[in-house]
Amino acid sequence: MRPEGGHVLHWMVGFRRPRWNFSLEHAASLADSLGKPLVVLEALRVGYPWASDRLHQFILDGMRANAGYFKNKNVYYFPYVEAAEGEGRGLLRAFAKDACVVVSDDYPTFFIPKMQEAAASQLKARIELVDSNGLFPMRATDKVFSRAFDFRRHLQRELPQYLGERPLADPVDGLAPIQKKTREGLAALTGKKWHPATEDVLLGKTLATLPLDHDVPAADISGGFEAGEARVHEFLAGDIDRYGEERNHPDADVASRLSPWLHFGHVSTHQIFDELAKNEGWSAEQLSKKVNGAREGWWGMSSTAESFLDELVTWREVGFNMCAHREDYDQYESLPAWARESLELHESDEREHLYSLDELAASETYDPIWNAAQNELRETGRLQNYLRMLWGKKILEWSPTARDALAVMIELNNKYALDGRDPNSYSGIFWVLGRYDRAWGPERPIFGKIRYMSSDNTKRKLRMREYLDRFGDQGSLLA
Repeated sequence: MRPEGGHVLHWMVGFRRPRWNFSLEHAASLADSLGKPLVVLEALRVGYPWASDRLHQFILDGMRANAGYFKNKNVYYFPYVEAAEGEGRGLLRAFAKDACVVVSDDYPTFFIPKMQEAAASQLKARIELVDSNGLFPMRATDKVFSRAFDFRRHLQRELPQYLGERPLADPVDGLAPIQKKTREGLAALTGKKWHPATEDVLLGKTLATLPLDHDVPAADISGGFEAGEARVHEFLAGDIDRYGEERNHPDADVASRLSPWLHFGHVSTHQIFDELAKNEGWSAEQLSKKVNGAREGWWGMSSTAESFLDELVTWREVGFNMCAHREDYDQYESLPAWARESLELHESDEREHLYSLDELAASETYDPIWNAAQNELRETGRLQNYLRMLWGKKILEWSPTARDALAVMIELNNKYALDGRDPNSYSGIFWVLGRYDRAWGPERPIFGKIRYMSSDNTKRKLRMREYLDRFGDQGSLLA
């Protein structure tokens, strides 16, 4: 750290929110203790993989909400949006040149880790990465868990010591005002080369001029911490009451639907947990002493709340555990040995149907349920959770090899899903091929010992009519 520097820089890349944010809180604490102004740099490049109107607009929504929040705080916030690839090169260096320290977000997937590693090798200022992903710190264990059951049992043993460590709701409150002369000096750091994004840019009015995939349109939901927090309140006030029993039914529409805001860091797991605990009248004294890996009974909450927490904490954070400790988290070789052995044993099995990536992207299969699921993903950026599993299983069935299926799932999910490119979404994709699962019998063609799912069984088990009316192909939807 360089105490003689002029400011503390928070480089916001993974947790794009002004509230409930350990990373921002750490930067604010350092600025306060050093008596330096806090600079928050939130930049959006155009050359990232799968860059599209859909992803860009959701991030811009968040930047606009952040700008409104920081406007009334003693923070120098600089939202930057590239108009052409490479245009923002050097901006971080300009802000970091006179920084005491650079604080950024410890997020384990996509291009973020490599980008931060490259920055650390080029900047003179020290970069400190802070984890604000979930309730359980990613680096609290070096073990990579191969089953959700084992991870859940580990959480039951280790998580209680971290439950009292919650980020401040408003971490930048209390900072000293930034003097006009200091603000002018900070503005001079970027010179005439870079300018903060205008309101029109943050509203998405210039999207059509940017080098993005315009065939993937913006979704019908808004990004940003305000929209994310509103959805948290809405879910906990109503839908959660039916979550445990009905979340798998597409017609029920009672899932939390929080994953896009969680992925872009617009809402915090800590805030969701805090509000759920208050709704339940819960305290840590209600935790069970039994460490047995059971899905329900450990938290001491209602069965519905515990069902939701198993998704929010166990299943979400086991993915962060994998991605934080294995660089090959998105590679076929990271699958369990038993799964690879079984898939490769059945690689030469006859496939009744084979579809190309383009056919699958356009929902051009014989299966109306699968087509509806892909239509939902392509058109809205979301995919109902149970159908996401079926969606992946059918891609495995319709691909020449498991490696081909994996490539297709990653491409379609990362291109269209608002919550793609995330540790949690990689967990879902790789679960299709055996990660976090066990061997199943009897062995089947193509699948081998991999868990099998079918559209016929899905149609019998779940209420589908309204869903198929909305997203299905015309005619014979329930045939």
